Amino acid sequence: MTTTQEFSLVQATPATLIPAGDPVTLPAGTRLHIMQTLGGNVTVRTDRGLFRIAGADAATIAGFDLGKLTAASAPAAGEFSEHAAWEALKTCFDPEIPVNIVDLGLVYDLAIEPAPAGGRALELKMTLTAPGCGMGPVIAEDARAKLAALPGVESVKAHIVWDPVWTPQMISPEGRKILGLE
Repeated sequence: MTTTQEFSLVQATPATLIPAGDPVTLPAGTRLHIMQTLGGNVTVRTDRGLFRIAGADAATIAGFDLGKLTAASAPAAGEFSEHAAWEALKTCFDPEIPVNIVDLGLVYDLAIEPAPAGGRALELKMTLTAPGCGMGPVIAEDARAKLAALPGVESVKAHIVWDPVWTPQMISPEGRKILGLE
């Protein structure tokens, strides 16, 4: 969802500067445009640049219909499954690109092992589209948190790796379609 409508913040709001990844506080009254509402977060453009506002703070955007926020789906009740883990990862997005990290080809490996208390221990290896992207820790933490919320998951480690180097050829057919690359 990208809009031409201008919004403003009703109160000071925590945000993350894109692509640096620096935490900032946008002051009340900041005028902004919604660029993307995927994965439960909002990417906004202001006169100071691009920022990611967490879904939990989106209510500070005056006039923004929270129903338009494409939220991450709640973890499924019941038992853990590998399919549920991959679906959870598909709710994670780079704030600049409207394709989830799985279809973007950023997830290299998801290891699932039994954990000491009987649940699962997950280890995620992922990369970024560019080595200098400061949003890497933010995206990796989003993926880690969504996996950790799954039933039966005891621990999750998310690692950013650079081998192999990501290339656009790693984008899935679905991702290519979304980006208009077909």
